[in-house]
Amino acid sequence: MHHFTTEATGTTELVNSTTEEMLKKFVQCLLIFLTLQCVFIAGHTAKEWKSRIIYQLLTDRFGPTGEAPDTPCSDLREYCGGTFKGIEQRLDYIEKLGANAIWISPIVENTPGGFHGYWAKNIDQINLHFGTEQDLKDLIAACHSRDIWVMADVVANHMGNQCENSYKCTKEELLNFSGFTPFNDPAHFHSYCDIEDWTNHTQVELCRLARLPDLNQTDAYVHSRLLRWIANLTAVYGFDGYRIDTVLEVSQAFWKDFQHDAGVYCVGEANNGDDVEYVASYQGPLDAVLNFPMYTALRNVFNYKNPMTLMIESLKEQRLFFEDTTVLGSFLDNHDSDRFLNLTNDKSLLKNVLTYVLLSEGIPIIYYGTEQGFRGGKDPGNRESLWPHYDTGSDLYQFIKTVSMFKKSTKEVIFSSITQRERFVDNSTLAFTRGTNQEVLILLTTLGDSQEKTTVQFFAEGYRVGTKFRGLFGNDTVELGSCDLSLTLQHGLPLVYEVIQQGQSEPCRKYEPTENSKYEPTENSKHEPTENSAETLKLLLPLAWVCFFNFV
Repeated sequence: MHHFTTEATGTTELVNSTTEEMLKKFVQCLLIFLTLQCVFIAGHTAKEWKSRIIYQLLTDRFGPTGEAPDTPCSDLREYCGGTFKGIEQRLDYIEKLGANAIWISPIVENTPGGFHGYWAKNIDQINLHFGTEQDLKDLIAACHSRDIWVMADVVANHMGNQCENSYKCTKEELLNFSGFTPFNDPAHFHSYCDIEDWTNHTQVELCRLARLPDLNQTDAYVHSRLLRWIANLTAVYGFDGYRIDTVLEVSQAFWKDFQHDAGVYCVGEANNGDDVEYVASYQGPLDAVLNFPMYTALRNVFNYKNPMTLMIESLKEQRLFFEDTTVLGSFLDNHDSDRFLNLTNDKSLLKNVLTYVLLSEGIPIIYYGTEQGFRGGKDPGNRESLWPHYDTGSDLYQFIKTVSMFKKSTKEVIFSSITQRERFVDNSTLAFTRGTNQEVLILLTTLGDSQEKTTVQFFAEGYRVGTKFRGLFGNDTVELGSCDLSLTLQHGLPLVYEVIQQGQSEPCRKYEPTENSKYEPTENSKHEPTENSAETLKLLLPLAWVCFFNFV
């Protein structure tokens, strides 16, 4: 190391110390660079996520550190005490349910009242209500030791409240951004306006959701800072994927860059269930979106008693417009909508929908509390504390466990396949199969638990006479005696059958078989990282230099 000397006392030591500090910072940046390169090579892709069953939880509501209270949280508009450590201490509960991934709340520091994580104050700091940076790293390490992947919720559309109640802010408060980090300049935000017409896509992108300050991603600093932030989250914490909030409110061009820099599977909240083509256009910029079109169809059929044929119509639209339906997030309950049982108090119907979510094409997501029969209504009623309800013997917990374990046991290849065939539908019943050779047959109904017994008969397209099926729930055996298959539903519960022996006759045929080959994802999709990629290096080198110059 070179020493520079002057006549001033102590200058040699000062320069030497500064040089050492600069070198130390450079080494830190180099380590970040190398970590990022590893992430881009090894990060989990959309295709890999097809092996996952995701358990969505609110960090503040799943479990506190240590022993949980005997009573539920009473004030659902404030922090209830859930932590990263609380999740880590209860991973057995999640694992035994059959889930092998968790989706946690946004991790950043929030403005007051942001227990949910969607009101960012400082994107560079951890929300200390949830725990420390080390607590989060410990949680992720504990999950990975069990082969549970971790998906973090992230927000790049807006920041948090600018006063205690955003709807009561003064004009001056609404234009004051000094309390945010790093976006504290008016130039970092769009000019003030509120979203009033959700069919006006320009207004949706440029105006405020719930009066929250709307970030301007076309500003060079905002754009680059958000990209650096998401790349850093992946590098520092090793997240396996991201759920991205409010994607309709930001341009698709930005999401393409964001997806690239994240380096892992990203699924966006494009919460419009009526316009399938519009929602589908966000797959491409992002790996996937949450399947709000199917969510809307499920609610319309099972909650509001529309005919089952609506499901077929929705599936046809999805397959027409989406690039790949098999990597979309499939869900029933979530933190923004009334829970299923709040609208329809029938667990048989709920079990039918859960069977569809878990076994149909798509990546299944189970919202915490559904397994305990929670019935919360609108926000915040649907954001209950899970404690003290950790009953692993409850009916719904055991049902989800049975279906999840069936899917995971030896059926991963079957269920990660693109092949889903709808074989029969009428107003109240849907039969569909999974797997290239129809290895699994699923029968759903909207009849409900008041219907004691119903027999359904349909043509067993593609099966051979003599084929034997074993039931998942009753372990009963059914043999196909002719090309007309008869199955009996009890108390409106779903049926799931696995082929255990193929028949020897020619396959039953009414129609020519069709394959949805256009939906097969390629081995090297545009979002999947590749080794020694020139594009990856072009991204990472500037990040390393930016890091270095920021430090020195």
